[in-house]
Amino acid sequence: MSEGRIQKALSGFYYVDTGTEVLTCRARGKFRKDGVSPLVGDSVEVRELGNGEGFVEAILPRKNAFTRPAVANIDQLVVIASGAIPKTDPFLIDRVAAIAALKGCEVIILLNKCDLDSADSLHQIYRAAGFQTLRVSAQTGEGLEELIPLISGKLSAFTGNSGVGKSSILNALDPDFHLQVGEVSDALGRGRHTTRHVELFRLSCGAEVVDSPGFSSFETDELNLELKHRLPETFREFQPYLEHCRFVGCSHTKEKGCAVLEAVRRGEIQKSRHTSYLRLYEELKPLKDWQEHKK
Repeated sequence: MSEGRIQKALSGFYYVDTGTEVLTCRARGKFRKDGVSPLVGDSVEVRELGNGEGFVEAILPRKNAFTRPAVANIDQLVVIASGAIPKTDPFLIDRVAAIAALKGCEVIILLNKCDLDSADSLHQIYRAAGFQTLRVSAQTGEGLEELIPLISGKLSAFTGNSGVGKSSILNALDPDFHLQVGEVSDALGRGRHTTRHVELFRLSCGAEVVDSPGFSSFETDELNLELKHRLPETFREFQPYLEHCRFVGCSHTKEKGCAVLEAVRRGEIQKSRHTSYLRLYEELKPLKDWQEHKK
């Protein structure tokens, strides 16, 4: 028995890197029976069968797991935004950041296309909220040197609204990246599989990234009951104020004596961040406890 990590999952096969080789594995039937699936990013125990094949016997404890794309043990989400076209709505960033907090992921905000627009408003909002926020340009390379130490030695998932430059940034970080992805797409052929395909890639700077189209819309599957119950704590700058509200169970939406609302009024919490909180609160409000058990 040996340990490894799942680098890729495709059509019922798991490609497990043991450090010495990549084994093509099937998963034991017991996982399906238990309602558990091995995920890309999982550390697993494998039984080697020879000829580069094996069986996934056990999944080691996870740091976190996402539903779509199906990945585990993500260290951080790199959220790419822009002040240029297409301009990013702060709500998209805040929604992803709330889910990341729930999953125990760090968040880095990358403001791309800074050669076209310096995104001053977004920069100010997220620096004030305590996020690592960088201005970068995939076109000119500006800011990328600062990004490299933040992602080296970690598993990151890059996400952002369409057209904001995810592929351009990854290609600027490592010119071979598009070749790796291209080779996979060519090998798979038909696009039917490529949309479901999740794979980890190692960049030349020592960073590992999840490449999957699913991360552009992953957050819709993560708007669940746990997020509803823990929403206030997923907004990091709310934390110092949460215990100082006048009423226990304060929703931080309109109550008198709410310490969070007072902090917004004083400018200690960015208004746009609280507006996003209210939008998420309204989105999650219809979820009832019994709905979670139906899943």
